[in-house]
Amino acid sequence: VQLQASGGGLVQAGGSLRLSCAASGRTFTFKTSHMGWFRQAPGKEREFVAAISWGGGTTIYADSVKGRFTISRDNAKNTVYLQMNSLKPEDTAVYYCALDTLGPSRVLGTAARTYDLWGQGTLVTVSS
Repeated sequence: VQLQASGGGLVQAGGSLRLSCAASGRTFTFKTSHMGWFRQAPGKEREFVAAISWGGGTTIYADSVKGRFTISRDNAKNTVYLQMNSLKPEDTAVYYCALDTLGPSRVLGTAARTYDLWGQGTLVTVSS
């Protein structure tokens, strides 16, 4: 499975963006995988943003984005989304999608080490 993230760009503070992450290749794996979004700002470590369980019934958010970001998935399209509203300059980062192939066997997690496969990242820049 390969992951391709898209949808990043430059937006003013208070604006919105929707990121997409499309899986290709062995897409049956996507359907049984937890999916997560992480981000890395310049000079900072990668941090958890949001995650969604393989069936879509459970979601987790970092406190910093709770109430502003929404993660969702469309298993028919092998795609996971991150709707980002009320963006702040501190949301500026490269956003990565990631896949945990042990979905049905593992509790949805926030640690990067639980995700086996990563997309290439898409840059989000929020201007003040």
